[in-house]
Amino acid sequence: MYPAMLPTPPPSPTPRCYAPEDRLGFILANRLELTGILGVGAYGVVYTAVDIHTNTRYAVKALNKAGLDPRQLKYQQREIRLHHLASQHPNVVSLVRIMDSLDCTYVVMEFCPEGDLFSSITDKGNFVGNDPLAKRAFLQLLDAVQFCHNLGIYHRDLKPENVLVTDQGMTVKLADFGLATTDYFTSDFGCGSTFYMSPECQQTNPRPMSCYASAANDVWSLGVMLVNLTCGRNPWKRASFEDSTFRAYLKDPSFLKTILPLSTEMVYILSRVFECDPSKRITIPEPRQLIVECPYFTETPVAPWVPDQIPQDLFVQPQPFAAVEPLHAQPSGSSSDSSHYSDFSESAVSDTSALTEDYSDYNCMSPVISEQVQVPDCKVVFPHSICVDHSIPTDTFTGHPISVC
Repeated sequence: MYPAMLPTPPPSPTPRCYAPEDRLGFILANRLELTGILGVGAYGVVYTAVDIHTNTRYAVKALNKAGLDPRQLKYQQREIRLHHLASQHPNVVSLVRIMDSLDCTYVVMEFCPEGDLFSSITDKGNFVGNDPLAKRAFLQLLDAVQFCHNLGIYHRDLKPENVLVTDQGMTVKLADFGLATTDYFTSDFGCGSTFYMSPECQQTNPRPMSCYASAANDVWSLGVMLVNLTCGRNPWKRASFEDSTFRAYLKDPSFLKTILPLSTEMVYILSRVFECDPSKRITIPEPRQLIVECPYFTETPVAPWVPDQIPQDLFVQPQPFAAVEPLHAQPSGSSSDSSHYSDFSESAVSDTSALTEDYSDYNCMSPVISEQVQVPDCKVVFPHSICVDHSIPTDTFTGHPISVC
């Protein structure tokens, strides 16, 4: 007698690779319909979505899992975990839900329909020449980054494209934690966007076992963003000795006044931020007070930057070897997904009213929505095991920024 043959087990489901547009029309967990594409990154896509029960709009980041190795999946989990912790601050984009399916993880976030800070500076001209509004926005950024640092979270990709705008420019919110880390010292050289990297982050051939401080690198990035907000420009293309403008700055920090209409007070603040020795660089609590007390950021009116047109009258004392860098968008150097959502604009404000709703039916899938709509096998897993709660220090919130006059 031969032993009875065991039945052949069914094949394991194989994750399908979707093109970004293939998911349009998907209804996740019988609740959220993906309606449009906001941004596409190396490892994921950010969609607009609408709650079909309440018409509340969200942004949904679809992080692909198919084809990723364990290291890449770990980066995704780190991004979600750190964003979840940081989003307890009012100036960080809220993470609302995590929804898991076979092929990807869906991260549901608040929707900020006014777009990112980059487009607000370059296209709408909302901050350049408006010192009170620029001051308000920058103080909010300082508070959000200090909150992250107090939690031991270092963003490593601070730039206007990763900051979203609401309330007609009155509120800014930090986004995209794809490069964030909890390592106070890191050896990830070249991490972030070149315009915003500190000099110590840009070593092309770092020595073995060398590293740099993540917090000090974030402070440098904030300094470049301060120039963006006040002048609509980048101070240099790269903070390295090969850059002629940066070399001129190293010889004399007041050189910035010859290419940008910065006030004397602002030049002093930037000299404390753009300190090449990270151990001597100003820390976040100090620039906040300096910014609050700064009477004005620029000495002459500044027009917002228009592509391919740099007004020559903005140069107080032009130098033949120096050039003001226009504010261009720049991709991030990343080992995980660092896509952000931008390039959209409406006159509404963000809506997170559904944060306290009952989502008990999220774990139920609609069997068939229509013949045209494919529904992924998706379920809600928030709070997820990777979102481990930490105690929040009582001093993490540093207070509201000064009001706009």
